[in-house]
Amino acid sequence: MSNILIIEDDRDIAEVERDYLIINGFNADITDNGITGIDRVKQGDYDLVLLDLMLPGLDGFTVCKKLREITDIPILTVTARKEDIDKIRGLGLGADDYIEKPFSPNVLVARVKDKIAQYERLKKKEEKKENIIDIGDYKINTSSRRVYKHGKEIELKNKEYELFLFLVMNADIVFDKETLYEKLWGLDSLDDTATVAVHINRLREKLEDDPSKPKHIQTVWGAGYRFKD
Repeated sequence: MSNILIIEDDRDIAEVERDYLIINGFNADITDNGITGIDRVKQGDYDLVLLDLMLPGLDGFTVCKKLREITDIPILTVTARKEDIDKIRGLGLGADDYIEKPFSPNVLVARVKDKIAQYERLKKKEEKKENIIDIGDYKINTSSRRVYKHGKEIELKNKEYELFLFLVMNADIVFDKETLYEKLWGLDSLDDTATVAVHINRLREKLEDDPSKPKHIQTVWGAGYRFKD
């Protein structure tokens, strides 16, 4: 079952979108602002984002740009504006498609299904070109972004995977929190360097035999973190 995140400040519209998606077999969550939406995509397991362009505060165009920097899942923008420039701008920032308000809920569901199907077909093509990193207890399929330990798949969120892959690709090199943050989150991220330690701890919980005594994802006191084979 696919998971949809709705970023929409109009509660009535958001609930209509959610209800029709649920009726058609999707899971759907709602948030009413872009900052929370970006954070939920970072932490959640979503297959598509339904994004209103006319959000208060952080507008939909900015949210779209920031989402595309952290994920490749489909982004379907929703707009009440009829000007082509807004649609073109959204597509140029990484949106996969747009739908105009007012819209038929059935058309919305059809667009969502189409974009997810396109994305899944693309992923299957990429998986045929598998690129495997085999290191110690772990195997990483960089084409499908999957991680295995002793042959068993370990589910990692987007940033957890990127952090683990970066450390593995630079094994034995110590990186401080600031460097990891800059390389993986970017200087314009809405988070701070504390998120690095949070993600390190999550990786240890998922990947280490004893997270309290990590064998591979190590802390070098006073210096930073490294991956040790």
